[in-house]
Amino acid sequence: MISKNSRRIDELDFLKCIMIVLMVAFHLVYFEELHPYAKRVVFTFHMPVLLIISGYLTNIDKSPLQFLRSMFWLFIPYLVMEGGYIWMCSMLPVGDHIDNLTVGVFFEKLFLHPLGPYWYLHALILCGLTYYLIFRLVPMNTMSRCILLGLIFVGYAYLGLISISRAFYFLAGVAVHQSRFEFLDVFKSSWLGVVGLALLILHPENLHTDVVGGVLIVYLVISFCLSVYSIIRGRLRRFMLFLGRNTMPIFVFSPIFTILCKYLVPYLAFDKTGLLFLIISLIICISGSLLIGWVMDKLHVSQFFFGKKKAIQ
Repeated sequence: MISKNSRRIDELDFLKCIMIVLMVAFHLVYFEELHPYAKRVVFTFHMPVLLIISGYLTNIDKSPLQFLRSMFWLFIPYLVMEGGYIWMCSMLPVGDHIDNLTVGVFFEKLFLHPLGPYWYLHALILCGLTYYLIFRLVPMNTMSRCILLGLIFVGYAYLGLISISRAFYFLAGVAVHQSRFEFLDVFKSSWLGVVGLALLILHPENLHTDVVGGVLIVYLVISFCLSVYSIIRGRLRRFMLFLGRNTMPIFVFSPIFTILCKYLVPYLAFDKTGLLFLIISLIICISGSLLIGWVMDKLHVSQFFFGKKKAIQ
């Protein structure tokens, strides 16, 4: 039997592409302030989809040393970028501003309560390590292990280490991986998904990751995106799959450029829709992030930051 982790699934790269582009788009403060309802809709599903995929793709069929090494190479970019973000929050008048940054506060934010977008890497490390320990060390059947993993995640949420909804979307991906089904057996493409999606997003009470309506939105978004994938061909598909393969450098480096893009606002404010600002900013943020990864590859430093010779795949 071929391992689920032994081959690349193009549909997952396509989903990752869409979600990472939406993540960048709605971390552009000017654009998100112009479209607050669209932001609420996108925030209901974009990170949950990435967490489901991450849970599904986390490979526990490794030796302890190999798995710890993979977690270490998530921690290094997290340490550098989250550390920089914490320092920035102590220097600039941002929403996450820290009035008095001490060594204790720094480590509390770094290890327990991360600030900014890098919580995602923190969640992957915390959930991934727990997943590995439970499924490799606890002598139970698969269902019991999933339940135990869920209970531990509830404990993490109680301690404030992770939100319960984020942990359970990761757990959903784990459950699919541990079942006899493939990802595309569980998440089916359907054009009708957009109808249900439209009905759900019209009601603001559904725009939360931890309510039934929000869970349905996540599923229907995946279903609709998979339908879109089936009709996209040629260069556009290859480009989107390329972005999907390189979500990590985009995720890690794009906040640098989303901050810089605010300086475009005075020049593009004539467009009241913000779409021109969005298009130009997306080009800058994504190409800039990939450029950093490419330069790191050329300087042979990617192996010291991402743990692999090539950051750009």
